[in-house]
Amino acid sequence: QVQLVESGGGLVQAGGSLRLSCAASGRTFSRYAMGWFRQAPGKEREFVAHITWNGGTTYYADSVKGRFTISRDNAKNTVYLQMDSLKPEDTAVYYCAAGRYAGSDVSSFGSWGQGTQVTVSS
Repeated sequence: QVQLVESGGGLVQAGGSLRLSCAASGRTFSRYAMGWFRQAPGKEREFVAHITWNGGTTYYADSVKGRFTISRDNAKNTVYLQMDSLKPEDTAVYYCAAGRYAGSDVSSFGSWGQGTQVTVSS
């Protein structure tokens, strides 16, 4: 298991940008695929993006494709989510997750952070 701590959330106007970070503890971070999910009030947790262990492959939900970019720095045990052209519908708690294999469903990931709130005002 790896421990994850997200940061970088906040309040931003529509059209603005935020960069989320997720710091992982442990020496095995580079073995994990990493994902970002989000959960809005009253809704299910949904997939946002994932990245393979070496950063070679990324995959995005259609709703964020072209606006969000996932990346990782294995030397810093950190995964990032750059969010541009934000929309009010992006408002949610954002979670990072670690798993053995990159997937687009919650069950693909076994370790989760506590989440960071992103609020986009119109």
